[in-house]
Amino acid sequence: MDTTPSPLVQRRRLRTELRRARGAADLTQDQVAKAMDWSVSKVIRIETGAVSITTNDLKALLSLYKIRDSERVDQLVELARASRQSSWWGKYRGDVSPPFFQFLEYEEAASVVRAYDPLLLPGLSQTEEYADAIIHKLADPGTSEDLMRTRLEIRLTRQNLLEQPSPPTLMYVIDEAAIQRLAGERSIALGQIDRLISLANRPSITIEVVPFNAGLHSGLLESFVILEFPEPEDSDVLLVETSRDFIISHDEAGEISGYLEVFEHLRSISLGPDGTLSYLKDLAQRMAQ
Repeated sequence: MDTTPSPLVQRRRLRTELRRARGAADLTQDQVAKAMDWSVSKVIRIETGAVSITTNDLKALLSLYKIRDSERVDQLVELARASRQSSWWGKYRGDVSPPFFQFLEYEEAASVVRAYDPLLLPGLSQTEEYADAIIHKLADPGTSEDLMRTRLEIRLTRQNLLEQPSPPTLMYVIDEAAIQRLAGERSIALGQIDRLISLANRPSITIEVVPFNAGLHSGLLESFVILEFPEPEDSDVLLVETSRDFIISHDEAGEISGYLEVFEHLRSISLGPDGTLSYLKDLAQRMAQ
């Protein structure tokens, strides 16, 4: 399997280097924009990793920052080229919403994935049969069969992330309602529960179920995913899924920390990893009888 860092990782590394270089040159973003004849928003987008920078623009920018060491320039130019490489999800740009397309890129680059869902199982944990059933049942009326097949293909391809030599750490908290709803679909339930058990036994994956007897809690109304990245400079990313769309937040001022607190609270009232594994094994045994 290809272990080359994703274009997003390369772009984030480049943005960190460029911010450091601008700081070392003692220039503001306004000064850079004026010197390069760019808009200030272009400088901001480059430094946040929202857009890629061409090699010609990069060389001019490095000259402005007085970075002239040829080896260093070559390293950064190569990083810029790598940041623009195509990725597996690129061909699906027109098949998913822009926020979810961006999420695919972030998910591929994450080192830690924290996810909570009160109703459904997280996408990376789904079997093909479960995913296919969910996609068909939740699709808007009139959605073509081709588009639903494409969505299934995307979901299953995302799961290759778990088969990498160094997969991300996955921490899943699932409400018992999602498990019991699954149990009502006997044709797909046993295979899906077996997959959850298999995943829960992996050292990089933790699955915890919040039981019904935990009562009312703060996670009843929405599912969310928090992505953490290996570079300390890269802030976490939050994905909140609504009934109609996905909302991505890069807020560093408190919103994500609030969701992290909710996540840890949900873990504290869950069955825990061992209790969840016992729960799933018992459920699988009863369903197999």
